[in-house]
Amino acid sequence: MTIRIIDGLSEVADQYALFLVDQWGVLHDGESPHEGAIEALRALRARGKKIVILSNSGKRLSVTAPRMAAMGFDTQCYDHCVTSGETVWRALHERKDPFYAALGKHCYLLTWDGDKRILDGLDLIDTDDIEAASFILNAGTRSGALSVDDYEPLLKSAAERGLPMICANPDFVSVAPDGSLAICPGTTARRYEELGGRVDYRGKPHAPVYKISLAHEPSARPVLAIGDSLYHDIGGANGAGIDSLFVASGIHGHDIGLTDGKTLDSARLRKLYEQEGQTPTYAMDRFHW
Repeated sequence: MTIRIIDGLSEVADQYALFLVDQWGVLHDGESPHEGAIEALRALRARGKKIVILSNSGKRLSVTAPRMAAMGFDTQCYDHCVTSGETVWRALHERKDPFYAALGKHCYLLTWDGDKRILDGLDLIDTDDIEAASFILNAGTRSGALSVDDYEPLLKSAAERGLPMICANPDFVSVAPDGSLAICPGTTARRYEELGGRVDYRGKPHAPVYKISLAHEPSARPVLAIGDSLYHDIGGANGAGIDSLFVASGIHGHDIGLTDGKTLDSARLRKLYEQEGQTPTYAMDRFHW
């Protein structure tokens, strides 16, 4: 296995026309941009490259775009933005997919600290009673929920009733501003499947979100996907048949010693790739030009 470690995006940028760039963990930490991230995006745009921000955020674009702009990622930094939350909202609104067409109207919402904006404009009845729900919309996790065990009673009850679940954010964990890891909806959705529940995913690494993202710039090829999750970002890119760049300082930073001040090491990367079952085309420590 060849491990190609690059010092910056400038080393490979000229080989690609379209860049699918992850958001959280690559561009920012949820509150502030990572050093060099804004400059890297602007450098790509200055060279005529197309950029699609491809995020597993469970939030809609109307929420995500202003939040990114507040951190300095305005529309001069990218061409399009795709979130799994937006794709879920559209699927619920249109009800064309058989999975969505069969859903009832009573929705039990799992979200970030009471944020229910993903329901805006949908013909749904929000219920806090799992016994009255016809499906679960899994768009977030509670602050302070350190383990999937916090959700076990709810998930078991829903699985026993055979409720379908929609996962609007397939990520397993995210890196908080203080460097700690917090569980994400992908973790609770995975546990729900283990209990026998049915789950529909619309974000990375699943194919529908790549089809949507690539359709924004159909003539811009070849493509490079950039992200910090080997399972979601690199696995999704491999499944879509496109090259990928692994940003090692994100959720896997501790696994390969970057949080201890170490530099990227081929042996550590090889072990991590084998462990996760995904190998990227390139790797670098953080997203910068």
